[in-house]
Amino acid sequence: MTVFLCSRCGTAITPDLAELAAVPGGPDGDLDRDEKTRRAPSTVPRGHYAIDPEPWGPPYVVQDDQEDPEPAQSRGPVVCREEGYVISAGARRTPLLHPDDAGGLQPRPDWENSGGCCGPSGNEGLNLACPCGAPVATLAADCFGPFELHLGPVRTYAVPG
Repeated sequence: MTVFLCSRCGTAITPDLAELAAVPGGPDGDLDRDEKTRRAPSTVPRGHYAIDPEPWGPPYVVQDDQEDPEPAQSRGPVVCREEGYVISAGARRTPLLHPDDAGGLQPRPDWENSGGCCGPSGNEGLNLACPCGAPVATLAADCFGPFELHLGPVRTYAVPG
């Protein structure tokens, strides 16, 4: 079991969580989405976490293949910016968990980095803060992407529960 703490103040961000050997597969297109919220089921079940080996979040770089672009990050949508289709060059090995397992986190002031259609897309960077105010996590909870929470690997740390 593992508890994740804020690197700035040491506050526990999560309860005890069990590590999964790998990131579970994402939702099966629109078939698995909730009819009311259009939100996908969480990538990770409650009470667990996984380490995402793929890059997540900003910075983004222009993809080489602009004719057949890949999703900007694992389990996410294709993202087109002014410069073209982009792909994440962000942090690898981010702790990935069910958003409800970090219920004490708060949106950043003025909902910074929380753009999206029906919720934050997760494409803009850290959008949730520890109660001390330190930005520590990125929530992806929009109607067109995954439903998951990525902890900042430098802004949080893990300790045995």
